[in-house]
Amino acid sequence: MLASPVSLLAVAVGGAAGSVARYLLILAVGQWLGTRFPFGTLIVNASGCLAMGVLSELAALAWSPSPETRALVLVGVLGGFTTFSSFTLDIGVLVGRNELGAAMGYLLASVALSILGFFAGLWAVRSLVPVSL
Repeated sequence: MLASPVSLLAVAVGGAAGSVARYLLILAVGQWLGTRFPFGTLIVNASGCLAMGVLSELAALAWSPSPETRALVLVGVLGGFTTFSSFTLDIGVLVGRNELGAAMGYLLASVALSILGFFAGLWAVRSLVPVSL
């Protein structure tokens, strides 16, 4: 299934807005609480997931957004703000379908593969790029 040009534009505009909001919030939290611990990212992830929970449940129960509005807000803004919110929505969908094993497998695989991917990227660069001191 191909996305419509309007939906793609909505995701792009929303993603830009969400990314800028994430950056500004992380900067503000860093100034407020310091940067030794990633409080900014923690707050972004927690607030983005809260917003995803609220908006996705409203969309299911009381709000009927158009596909373009859903693309703008849920995929674009919240996806740009934090992909962690998309991750939790995926888990929520699996739990809502009572696919608890799949939800747990997805959670564990996502965390493990993401961390492994990060360290594999570090290793790849360190093994290919000479260190200059």
